[in-house]
Amino acid sequence: MVTGNGYLNNYLNSSIKNVISNTGKVPAIDKNVPQASLNTGSKVNAEFGDILNNKIAEKTLLFSKHAELRLQSRNINLSSSQMKRIIEGVNKAGTKGVKDSLILLDDIALIVNIKNRTVITAASKNELKENVFTNIDGAVIV
Repeated sequence: MVTGNGYLNNYLNSSIKNVISNTGKVPAIDKNVPQASLNTGSKVNAEFGDILNNKIAEKTLLFSKHAELRLQSRNINLSSSQMKRIIEGVNKAGTKGVKDSLILLDDIALIVNIKNRTVITAASKNELKENVFTNIDGAVIV
């Protein structure tokens, strides 16, 4: 099995396990075909894994159960273009070192934990009047 951390290693491990479970045999290695080395101790592979994980994370955004309930109860439906703008705002906040951000998008306010890339709560225009947002260290208008 391939050892180490990261998405690629998990994928390879699951692929090898699938071959073994489907065939009952460990896949043979053709000695005539050059084999890639996955020496996870090397600096290059560690950097590649970090870069890959960061690129994947840059395109994702999670919603807490609380945020999902708030979005549903307030009839807030986010379009794909709005999601893209939110993710861009999260990425910008992350580059500035923000930990918890207020993201203002059109008539919607979102509180986002930047490190975990998770929307904590959401409010619509009606709930924004005379509201105070606490426990944030940055704001992004997208």
